Amino acid sequence: MLVTWRYRFRNSLMDRFDPRARWIFSLAFLFAATMFWDARFLLFFFLIGFAWYFSGRTAWRETKRGWKLVGFLLFVMIVVNTIITGGGAGGVVPPGGLQVWPKGTTIPLINWHFHYGLTYERLWFAICQLLRIGGISAIFLIIPYTMDPRVYGVTFRGLGLPDSFAYSMELAFRYVPTLARDFGTTFDAQRARGYEIERVKGGIVKQIIRIAPLIVPVTMNSILTGEDVTNAMDLRCFGTRPRTWLSKLTFHWQDYALIAFSIFLLVGGIVTKYAFHTGNFWVPDFWLRLAGG
Repeated sequence: MLVTWRYRFRNSLMDRFDPRARWIFSLAFLFAATMFWDARFLLFFFLIGFAWYFSGRTAWRETKRGWKLVGFLLFVMIVVNTIITGGGAGGVVPPGGLQVWPKGTTIPLINWHFHYGLTYERLWFAICQLLRIGGISAIFLIIPYTMDPRVYGVTFRGLGLPDSFAYSMELAFRYVPTLARDFGTTFDAQRARGYEIERVKGGIVKQIIRIAPLIVPVTMNSILTGEDVTNAMDLRCFGTRPRTWLSKLTFHWQDYALIAFSIFLLVGGIVTKYAFHTGNFWVPDFWLRLAGG
């Protein structure tokens, strides 16, 4: 049986919007935010993203796992790929710049000289990445916790997508929580049989072998569940004619207002970026003065 995210009605501002209007706003926000690397514009999108996030009235305990994943991705992209290696800043940050530390540093005792090219420009680019990814994450992270899972399919169908794609998206949103449910059930069953994952030690091959009692049942159950869903759809002649949906969605005035704001956000971003040629990477003077530049 497929399960869903822990959705519940909160009577929040977000609950008053049609799911189709919410998706239109989310996608318009995504495309508009990814056009810019200027921190002034990114701060604007960051504030909008978190204002939208807090309008859902979700508790930290509900979304903390999602934010932990976002935090890990931010660590890899910003700390590892931008600050340490500098690869993430390629093509955006101009070469050269003001060094944070001297170009060469000698480590005492071993007399080893190494070069670390961290610049103030790359540090500012890391801040821009934080604003950009943080705002986008706030917009999309809130969706599974504030959108009724029963309307996923009809929402995508209402956006003009085919029935097959709409139902595939509904199944995709249910896949992750279903997989988590199966993993938890399998883990509890194996522990009841004396399996102790805390004692999984040794090399990588030995660890993989030891984790097999968890991975194999979860994988097989996922495959069997997919076959059951496929057979059920075939028995109901899915795809032979247009599908009917139990839920019916209707736009209201607040939905039209949100869609109008989404269009303004996207069109305004396109005009600002390509007509006025602004929004590219920019480093403020006060930041460079920290380096004495």
